[in-house]
Amino acid sequence: MGDSPARRRAVEGARSAKPPTLFVCADHGLALVYFLQTDVLTPLRASGAEIVLLTDDALVDRIRQRFGGPGLQVEGMRLAQSRAYEAREAADIQWWLAFLRRVGGSNRINTKAMDSYVRQVTLEASPRQIPMLPVAWALTAWLRRSSRARRALQEAQLRYTPQIFHDLFDRFRPALVVASTPGWRLDRYLLREAAQSGVRTSSVIVGWDNPSSYSLSGAPVDHITCWSQIQKEELVQGSDWPSDRVHVGGIPIYDGYFRKSWQQPRDDYFRRHGLDPGRKLLSYACSFVSFSPNYQNVAALAELVASDSLVEPCQLLVRLHPNHFWDNWLFADDRERISRLAREIPHVRVVEPVPIGGELGHYSGEDMPEKASMIAHADVFLTVFSTMVVEAAIHDRPIVSVCIDAPRGWGYMRRFYLRKFSLPLSKIGDWPTHERFRSSGAGRVVFDREQLRQSVNFYLRDPAADRQARQSFVQREVTYTDGGAGRRTGEFLSSLLPSGAR
Repeated sequence: MGDSPARRRAVEGARSAKPPTLFVCADHGLALVYFLQTDVLTPLRASGAEIVLLTDDALVDRIRQRFGGPGLQVEGMRLAQSRAYEAREAADIQWWLAFLRRVGGSNRINTKAMDSYVRQVTLEASPRQIPMLPVAWALTAWLRRSSRARRALQEAQLRYTPQIFHDLFDRFRPALVVASTPGWRLDRYLLREAAQSGVRTSSVIVGWDNPSSYSLSGAPVDHITCWSQIQKEELVQGSDWPSDRVHVGGIPIYDGYFRKSWQQPRDDYFRRHGLDPGRKLLSYACSFVSFSPNYQNVAALAELVASDSLVEPCQLLVRLHPNHFWDNWLFADDRERISRLAREIPHVRVVEPVPIGGELGHYSGEDMPEKASMIAHADVFLTVFSTMVVEAAIHDRPIVSVCIDAPRGWGYMRRFYLRKFSLPLSKIGDWPTHERFRSSGAGRVVFDREQLRQSVNFYLRDPAADRQARQSFVQREVTYTDGGAGRRTGEFLSSLLPSGAR
């Protein structure tokens, strides 16, 4: 995808006289963890390669001070310029191309997550977008059935390739550009410019649901590395990736879990959050905030804790979701209602994700010790269907997915003439990752307060229940459980550098 052999040989030949340089694009908080707080870059630095990390412009100095040094430079990702181009240059056309790219994956895979996004756009469409909806639906149906149509869509988007990074390409002459998505975010402009310049490109998969939720690449990308054979099949079958261009390397971010390098001692962690060491800990991680409030789940758990209707005295620790801190009055209201519960009900505490600053919000590498400890010390771990079900299974914690429907969800609400799409949590079990968790038997799924009480009590009585299913689930979803995914991924990326450089 995006190969230009003759041009690439010429480019590589011109660069062979000096150690190769590669660009690493980390425009998201989890991408910073993936590249800077794992072993991914270690084999690349050992090869002598020069690494230029591109990230949020507002964070360059801070990241440079903490992680910079010989072999690693930090430059701005120019997000403001990219966003300005997106808004200025055929904005409507670019928006619809991005929409079709996200929902136009092949129907050879489970498309339920993509289908929900279609429904979201249908409800939230602006007056100017509404007339285009029938055309978009017809094109989506065509894309789902035709690899030729999908290829045409990906080629059409290349006309929108601004020369935002041309000076960086001229100054550093990279031999490889690595991004944390295959152009699903604003990294698409960097990757398109790289392909236009004849520079080899590669991507990594950071998120568990990414291949089934974001579909087609937003730029020509030559290689990609993912978590598992399951994700590889989603990329090959759903997004037309050639099988030999997809590498299964595991998920480097989880190496710290397997090594227990982030986990804090239980006494220290309990003291830090004012928890009672004599009570069992129920840890709840908010999830799915973009589509549903979490308050009803938290309220049900708080009531169980306060009423002592569980088989053991318990306490509840709630982790707010990074999306709770978006500039959205609905999300903020859900956040405040949950925080109010913690102030009013004994034995309920709230943890806020650590902000990283800039445009990366509350997705932060500083959070990994907090997350690891919250999971590891939980007697029962609860969420909706977040990626943290995988993380909890890695820590061998009993897992309950809480899918209690909010009475009105976000509903068809209006404020300043805005509409907000909502999904009942009881209706999302058929999304690809959710379906895999349910079918694995690695945990329980509950839809009301009585089921919640029964499932929590079940695991309090028998924490080892479903252990074998949890272990099998982890093996299928992350592949490598020895803490070496970062090294494997770095070695794969190193293999893409010019042969004389390794």
